[in-house]
Amino acid sequence: MSRSGPDPLDPGPRGFAHRGLHDGSVFPENSLIAFAASLEAGAGIECDLRLTADDEILVFHDANAWRLCGSPLVIGRSTHAELARLRIGEQPIPTLASLLALVGGRAPMLLEVKVDADRWRWMPALRRALAGYRGPFGVMSFDPGVLRILKTNAPEWRRGLVVADRLGGLKRSLALALADPDFLAVETFAAHRAWVARQRRKRPVYSWTVRTPAQRTDLVSAVDALIWEGDGRP
Repeated sequence: MSRSGPDPLDPGPRGFAHRGLHDGSVFPENSLIAFAASLEAGAGIECDLRLTADDEILVFHDANAWRLCGSPLVIGRSTHAELARLRIGEQPIPTLASLLALVGGRAPMLLEVKVDADRWRWMPALRRALAGYRGPFGVMSFDPGVLRILKTNAPEWRRGLVVADRLGGLKRSLALALADPDFLAVETFAAHRAWVARQRRKRPVYSWTVRTPAQRTDLVSAVDALIWEGDGRP
């Protein structure tokens, strides 16, 4: 439990699996098989979302498909039909709808919106995708502007600001004021900083990305939940 009170997205001691419980080409990151493995392990799910040129939400981290699919296609400049031909391992790139159907409310999800000069297109796309979904989820982003749009148009959704350690104090304060988040996801290097402890008294704080047992031991009491991968798993 957060020092700020009960957390509707509390994943328990298993934390959140970063991009699903992925492992190389067999269980690729942000793939349905990786998310299924997360569910089997009893962990919450963290994933990345990108918007195609025709407003389909895909579960994908990078701006282009080169690293994971060997294709130069840019997600935000390509249609879903074009991207549907690509494969991550042996699987197509998942849509948010396919992820929601898989999870079905069985685990809390952190949905990270990757904004790419498309801030105003996200709200209608998310509303369509999440309509009728009853499981616990939070929408988070580095972009405080998109979170302000969500606050205005979907105040019932949990909103989270993702904060890198390098972000300066003034920019961080402005981002917090604009986003008015329900929770924070802070970089591991920032977790022990005084501002994080102050924020934790107001709202739950999660930390990304825990990759080693030593990091897990160091951070488990400093934040409310860990976002982990690889050897950082519980």
